[in-house]
Order: sequence, then C-alpha cells, then structure tokens
Amino acid sequence: MKRIREHGLRVVGDVHGDLTAFRHAIATERYVIQLGDLVDHGPDSAGVLEHMLELLETQRGMFVLGNHDRKLGRALEGRRLRRDQALEETLQQLGQPHNLELAQRAYEAIARAPAWQRIGNRLFVHGGFHTAMLNEPPPATGLATMSGPLSRALFGETTGRMQPDGYPERLLNWINRIPPHLTVYVGHDRRSTDGRPWSRTGRQGGEAIFMDLGAGKGGHLAWVDLNEE
Repeated sequence: MKRIREHGLRVVGDVHGDLTAFRHAIATERYVIQLGDLVDHGPDSAGVLEHMLELLETQRGMFVLGNHDRKLGRALEGRRLRRDQALEETLQQLGQPHNLELAQRAYEAIARAPAWQRIGNRLFVHGGFHTAMLNEPPPATGLATMSGPLSRALFGETTGRMQPDGYPERLLNWINRIPPHLTVYVGHDRRSTDGRPWSRTGRQGGEAIFMDLGAGKGGHLAWVDLNEE
C-alpha cells in the first residue's frame, strides 16, 4: 500500500467504544490497522464506528474482525443470539434515527472485514494465531459458518471452561506455533500488568504482541507505530 510505504503503520488495540481515545489514535498520517472489538462497553460505539468507516472510505485504515464486532454484525442481521448489556447499549445507539444509515454502513463493513491480515512478516488478528493463517486467506465474511481458523481469530485458544471472573479460560499455546521471523499482533486478551503492550516469544522464535489494555473497560487504548521493512 502506498500509504504504508510513505508513512508507515499504526497498530491500534481494542477500542470498545472509547471514542476520545480512538480520535487520538487515528490522528496520524500513518495507515491504521485496528485489531477488532471496536464496539461495546465504552460510551460511544456509534462514534467509533463512524470514524472507522471514514478511515475505510478514505483508504487510510482498516480493522480486522473482533468477536464483539461479529456479534454486532449478526445482531444487525436479525439473528437470534444471547445479548448482553454492552451489546444492547451499542444497538440502542445505532437504533437512533440519525444513526440508521450508520448502522447499515457498519454492518456492511463488519461483513467485509477480514478475520486476519498479513503484511510481510507481520500478521494482524484479534484473538490468536492459527497455522492455517500462513497459507489460507480469511473467509469472505466472518459472519458465516465458524471454522477452526476463524474461531482462533475471534476468540483465541479456549478450553471450554469458565474462569471465576466469568470469562472463558484461554490458553497461549498458539504462540509456540508462530514461525520464526513472524510477529503476530493481537487484541482480545488483556495480559499486560504494566500498562504497555505485552510481548512473548514462542518456542519457534515467533513473537506475539498483545495490544488490549482495557480501553472502554477502565483501562486505556494502546497503539504502536511500525515502519515498512
């Protein structure tokens, strides 16, 4: 991409409706790659979607599909699914008369959003890495039937058990399957204990960098700037 060659990349973690932080994150000449979960929890998911759509339409950025984005897209399709308070608040914002066109545009963008994106020796995905991502393109839409790679992209590696905090138990074994010289940027899991993106190197030498620092949930929004290699 010409913009990446000229200005570099900015990788932005989970936003979760924190519009103020997102405005700061995208105030750059760099091409923005956002790691999913644009919506829910924070005060202005509609505003975040509007700004993300502007980046898409002006070819200044993109987002990979997060599990919260997918759930919103399926709700906008009219599917029956379990709704929580965070999703209900997002739907209420998009249901306002002045946001009806925004809701349709957001649905179309979510339906088209790739579940993962590779640029050189970097891979951008919301939840976790799957070796199929090395050779397979993401599905045409992440709103369709679930597959192993799509599940990993959205939810990471789960055990099927719930933790005491009510969230699914998640493993990080997938880090050991990242090949050498590949860096995977992910959101979804809030792993950092010092307020900075958390990195871990796997057994093969590949690296995972976790960008979720709790924006919209009492934490803050993280981003890192990368130059073309």
